[in-house]
Amino acid sequence: MKKTVITVVGKDSVGIIAKVCTYLAENNVNILDISQTIVGGFFNMMMIVDVAECKTDFAGFNNALEKIGEDMGCTIKAQREDIFDKMHRI
Repeated sequence: MKKTVITVVGKDSVGIIAKVCTYLAENNVNILDISQTIVGGFFNMMMIVDVAECKTDFAGFNNALEKIGEDMGCTIKAQREDIFDKMHRI
């Protein structure tokens, strides 16, 4: 298992979850956990996914997610779990 943390932030609009999840499914990425909230019209989602069977390398995967976010007016970031843990450790 190769866990990755994906965050999505932006103004709320129809189809954000659908577009992100469709891309993940098309690339054989399994969603392990998902949390999303909308506060004051702003959408925030955090996902833990397993990229072990992903059809593309991590750089291509991350770039495609960023492009999907740009097209929707959101910011989408993907970080490998080990990097995420090291960045948020005190």
